[in-house]
Amino acid sequence: MLTDGLSVLFCGINPGLTSAATRHHFARPGNRFWPALHHSGFTPRQLRPDEERELLSYGLGITNVVERATARAGELGGAELRAGGRALEEKVRGARPRWLAVLGVTAYRTAFGERGAVVGRQERTIGGCGVWVLPNPSGLNAHWRPPELAEEFGRLRAAARVR
Repeated sequence: MLTDGLSVLFCGINPGLTSAATRHHFARPGNRFWPALHHSGFTPRQLRPDEERELLSYGLGITNVVERATARAGELGGAELRAGGRALEEKVRGARPRWLAVLGVTAYRTAFGERGAVVGRQERTIGGCGVWVLPNPSGLNAHWRPPELAEEFGRLRAAARVR
């Protein structure tokens, strides 16, 4: 879901098997993307994965670094992530969102060769687009609890001046 001039383009690592089967982003039950998006104020209510097209009305979109579906993002190799990072840069240059939000610091580090990157705003820009790294919202990422995820999403929302 990508169109020109979005406020924020959210970028997952790659589709999980449930997302691939349903053809909707962050579709696995237990994924915390949709709750974090809502609780941070990006959306007025919690959307379901099958309602993802509604994001466009809020100036938001979704894509992935890598299009290949896997059971776990850890199944992706470094070369595949780096190739995905290059393709993502081209998407961003073409669509020109104001912000790119990559969901997963480890994948971001590999895809963009930024070994020291941390969650938050990055110094890197892509064709004038700001870059923000968010925690991976997968339920497997127990390191970040739901309130902390929503808080970090909220920092991006404030920086992006969305509503």
